[in-house]
Amino acid sequence: MTAPTTAMVLAAGLGTRMRPLTNDRPKALVEVGGRALIDHVLDRLAEAGVEKAVVNVHWFANRLESHLAARTRPAVVISDERAELLETGGGLKKARPLLGDDPVFVANIDSVWIDRGNALADLIRLWDPERMDAALLLARREGSIGFEGGGDFFLSDDGRLTFRGEAASAPFAYMGVHITRPDYADHGPDGPFSLSPLWRASAAEGRLFGCVLDGDWMHVGDPQARDEAEARLKAEA
Repeated sequence: MTAPTTAMVLAAGLGTRMRPLTNDRPKALVEVGGRALIDHVLDRLAEAGVEKAVVNVHWFANRLESHLAARTRPAVVISDERAELLETGGGLKKARPLLGDDPVFVANIDSVWIDRGNALADLIRLWDPERMDAALLLARREGSIGFEGGGDFFLSDDGRLTFRGEAASAPFAYMGVHITRPDYADHGPDGPFSLSPLWRASAAEGRLFGCVLDGDWMHVGDPQARDEAEARLKAEA
């Protein structure tokens, strides 16, 4: 399977849970281990062969754009959401003309991980557009930093995902990166909407798949998680 060479990076959120660190910057520019969150993600994507990253901007958009202008790998294209914050599905739909026609990575900016294998390569190997609408990178709940809740998914032997539903807990959480078709959100409503209902529909049809990170996942959603992630990275160095 050909690796995606384009990514959609979701960086437009308000970062309210990250305050006061986001009082003067977007969450994407909060630093962990001396690097901005968005650089952690873009560096991972570049290593996986991504040549172009479409980044949506809203909160402190000018500051994020000027930071990204200094990058050369991957090449960055801005999807401007200054007028309206569109959430995950709406952001992907708006960026559609910038993404091309081949499969894309879609990545959140609040995910940092220590990789003991090669998570994005595993995801590329899993992806099969004939059988799948999306292939999600997952983390085990145990040992993850900054994730609270009962988990998101059960994973079958063939890689198919089912949502937790009424179960008290599920062993795996979505860790913020997936591969999908660039037109996956095209039929969503106008304005803001989440990818989650689309995933639920795909899962019901047996077309939502996943693989599990061999390593440590840090969901950097608030200042405490940021501090814990810094400590984990320092201990690993």
